[in-house]
Amino acid sequence: MGRTSWRRLEISFGEKRLRILIMGLPGSGKTHLARRLQIHLNCAWYNADKIREMANDWDFTDAGRRRQSERMNNLAVFEGSRARTVICDFVCPTGETRKRFNAELTIWMDTIEEGRFDNTNKIFETPEDVDYRIQGFMSDEAILEFANTLKEKHFV
Repeated sequence: MGRTSWRRLEISFGEKRLRILIMGLPGSGKTHLARRLQIHLNCAWYNADKIREMANDWDFTDAGRRRQSERMNNLAVFEGSRARTVICDFVCPTGETRKRFNAELTIWMDTIEEGRFDNTNKIFETPEDVDYRIQGFMSDEAILEFANTLKEKHFV
């Protein structure tokens, strides 16, 4: 690759990149939204269940949840160091786990009142500060519109 080609790559990496957290109770549609947004935003995507599986870490104690949040944060930092926007979808049930992840853009999937795990329902703290609150399941067309809104507002 010649110098001109490398120069063009550097310019394309100059665009704004974000760490996006899609959070909410299990079963709220986090992964559904993340999978589709990832395509429209052409970014990295990490799903908490896949990351827990790779780490073989199914500890849902407070310490395990903090560890998972830090693990997801480390992956997001890695992608950011490569000038990539990243979506991480995980429950992120408490203010502390959200603070540890330190998202630049937070999407709360507020689509259900209770998830399928009682222990998570008990500790889930309603977020006080989110960028987007999704209150219903979205069609593919609505997700495309949402992706375009994100691009217009946050990627310029």
